Amino acid sequence: MGWGKQAIRWWNRNKKIMFNYTTLEESKLDFVEIAPASELPNGERLFVDLGDKPIVIFNIAGQLFAIGDVCTHDDGPLGDGLLEGSNVVCPRHGAEFDVRNGKAMQMPAVIDIPAYPIRVKDGNIFVGIPK
Repeated sequence: MGWGKQAIRWWNRNKKIMFNYTTLEESKLDFVEIAPASELPNGERLFVDLGDKPIVIFNIAGQLFAIGDVCTHDDGPLGDGLLEGSNVVCPRHGAEFDVRNGKAMQMPAVIDIPAYPIRVKDGNIFVGIPK
């Protein structure tokens, strides 16, 4: 059995299941107001804590994306990592995640991170959190 299968079994045993929340119906989400969109210029990121959820919001070429700010490889912070295209690179061990959907793209991470829907309404950024 490869390391990836062991990690998935460990993750499932410990009930730390991640999810691409961008695919949920809006009726299953609560949208939380974060900040004026003008405070997040192109190429920048914004760190927020929503309850027990550390989240980082990226502005990539005018599109906003929100992911959990925790690497699934070792629970370290992820949002300070370099952005390569649509992937953020974990500053600790180099794991990569797609900020559009939370998918783990590069070892040592094999478990996806949460991805949250974003909407801008009346000039303000909102992040969708599951109810």
